[in-house]
Amino acid sequence: MKSAVETLNPTRVRLTVEVPFEELKDSLDAAYKKINQQVTVKGFRKGKIPARVIDQRFGRGAVLEEAVNDALPKFYTEAVNEAELNVLGQPEVDITELKDGETLNFTAEVDVRPAIEIPDYSGIEVEVDAVEVTDEDVEKSVEQLRERFASTSPVERSAEDGDVVTIDLQAKVDGEVLEDGVAEGVSYTIGSGELLDGIDDAVKGLSAGEEATFTSELKGGSAAGKEAEVTVKVTQVAARELPELDDDFAQLASEFDTLDELKADSRKRLENMKQYDQATQAQERVLEKLLELVEVPVPEKLLEDEINTRKHNLEHHQLGQMGLTLDKYLEIQGKSAEEFDTETKEAAVKGIKTQFVLDELVKQEKLNVNQEELTEHLMRRAASSGMSPDQFAQAVVEGGQVPLLVGEVARGKALALVVEKATVKDTNGEIIDLDDEDEAEQATETAEAAEGTADAADEEKSEG
Repeated sequence: MKSAVETLNPTRVRLTVEVPFEELKDSLDAAYKKINQQVTVKGFRKGKIPARVIDQRFGRGAVLEEAVNDALPKFYTEAVNEAELNVLGQPEVDITELKDGETLNFTAEVDVRPAIEIPDYSGIEVEVDAVEVTDEDVEKSVEQLRERFASTSPVERSAEDGDVVTIDLQAKVDGEVLEDGVAEGVSYTIGSGELLDGIDDAVKGLSAGEEATFTSELKGGSAAGKEAEVTVKVTQVAARELPELDDDFAQLASEFDTLDELKADSRKRLENMKQYDQATQAQERVLEKLLELVEVPVPEKLLEDEINTRKHNLEHHQLGQMGLTLDKYLEIQGKSAEEFDTETKEAAVKGIKTQFVLDELVKQEKLNVNQEELTEHLMRRAASSGMSPDQFAQAVVEGGQVPLLVGEVARGKALALVVEKATVKDTNGEIIDLDDEDEAEQATETAEAAEGTADAADEEKSEG
C-alpha cells in the first residue's frame, strides 16, 4: 500500500491511497465466506458454495463491494498512522479506481488537529478581586444561620411578610382545573419567592379560612408556561420567631461556646470562599490571556458539531428539567435567537481552542497523570454526578471514558502550570500567591468549564 497526504487547509487533509489487489485477499476471502453463510444454491451445502458459483449467481461486483467495505477502514487507519495524523471525526471517502485483479485507489478527506505553537507564556499578568470580608458580610452570614433556627407558632391574625402560611392551591387553565394543578397543605414563607409569581400579594392580608384568586404563569407541570387562574386558600398563619443572637444561640447552632467565636469562624469561612473564588477568577483570566497569545484554527465540522451538541444539551436536558422551552428561556434572558446563536458559537470556539491549546501544552511540557490524581478527579466527578465512586468508576470503564478523564486531569495540570508562571495581582496591587495543593484540581474545573462539551464532542467524533 502507498499513501500520500495533501494539506487542504490548517485543519483538513486529503489522503490518497493506492492498494495492490493482492492486499485485498483476506477481505475477499472474508466476503466469500460471509456471502456463503447468507445464501443457498441448489446442489451445494450451506457454506460450501464455490467462489466461481457465487460469482456466476450473484456477481463478482457484489463480492468486491463487500471486500472493499471490509478493507477500507484498515487501509485508511494504516495511512493515518503512517502519516502520523491526529484526525478528528469520520473521513469522507471516495473510491477513485477499482480494477478487479489490479488495484484499489481511494481518497479520504478528514479534519485534523491543527499544528499549534505555544509562545512564551511566562509574562502573562492578570488582575483579580481582592479578598475582603467586611463586618456586614459576617453579620449577613450569621443572620442566615439564625434564619435556619427560626421557630414558628400559629397566630390569630392576617398574614404578613415573613409569616409561614399553610395553603391549599387550585390552578385552572381555560376554566378547567388541571389534574396536577391541585395541592393541599403546602407550607410557604411569604416573600421567599419559591412558588408562583403573584402569590405573595394574594396571601398577604388573608387570615386562616380566607382565600383569594390571582393569575400567574405556571413554572412546571402539564401546563408549564401557560397563564393560569390560581385560587389560594389560607388554612393557617404562623409567625416566625428568630432566636436571640447570644452565646446560647452559638451553642445551639454550632460547636462554639460564644457568639464571638461563631462570628470569627464565619469570617474565616467567608475568607476561604473568597480565596477560592479569587483563584478561579485568576485561572479564568490567565486562560483568556493564554488563548489570546495562540493562533488556533478551528475545524468547521467540529465547530458545527460542538454548537449542535451545546444547543441539544441546553434544550433537551437543562431546560427540559425546568419545564422551559428554548423560546421561553430566551424571553426570560432577554435575548434574541441571533444573540443566543452568536454566544453559543463564541463559547464553542473558546471550548475547542481551550482543549487544543492545553493538550498541546500537556505534550510540550511532558505532563503525566498518576493514579492518585486520576482517583481524586474521579471522586469529584462522581460526587457532582450524584453517583457513588464505585458506580461512576464502573460507568467510566464500561463506556471507555478513562482516556477522557485522564485528558481532563492533564489539561488541568497544564493550566495550573501556566497560572503558576503568571503574575497575579489583586485590585489593591498586592501580588497573589496561588501555590496551593488543590490548584491543579481547581484548574481542571476551570478548564472543563471553558471547554464545555468540546471534549465530549471530540471524543465522540474520534470514536465514531
